[in-house]
Amino acid sequence: MAKGKWAQGITPRHFQWVINDKLAICERPGGYGVNHRKVRRQEEIIWIRENNFLSVISLIPSDHNLHSYDELGVPWRHWPFPPSVDPEAALGQIYPELQTLMETDGKILMHAEEVGDRLAGLLSGYLRWSGMVPVTFEAITVVERILERQMGPEGRNLVTVAEQLLNQDPAEA
Repeated sequence: MAKGKWAQGITPRHFQWVINDKLAICERPGGYGVNHRKVRRQEEIIWIRENNFLSVISLIPSDHNLHSYDELGVPWRHWPFPPSVDPEAALGQIYPELQTLMETDGKILMHAEEVGDRLAGLLSGYLRWSGMVPVTFEAITVVERILERQMGPEGRNLVTVAEQLLNQDPAEA
């Protein structure tokens, strides 16, 4: 087995811990669109593997390059979250599944094409929905501080949807 710096891989772009040593986010390994690079994807997936992530959750709509995780021995899940999806239905599925994963002892890495408003809103909403941050505007502020950028209307809308799910009567679900 290869040794040294290159055997460790490279940290995925825009990698950030949302919950220390438990839940992290990043840009799609290898980048997205015209900036996608196969070698970079491999190096970033090696880093994920070498840092013992329990699972990678891909939120990208397509299943492009998911086979790369299999090739490098990294467990993954595909939870497509395109802009066209009904956010209430999608988050109603994603949050309970994420909660189940969070109850394990492993580290989870979640990625979208880019670290943008949709991912920020989904995560702020999860912090609110799970009760980790009990006030909606505080959940937004926490993620804005982590990402060092302000969340736009699309992300804030997702947090609102998460709050509605939290307040929904279980009989309605």
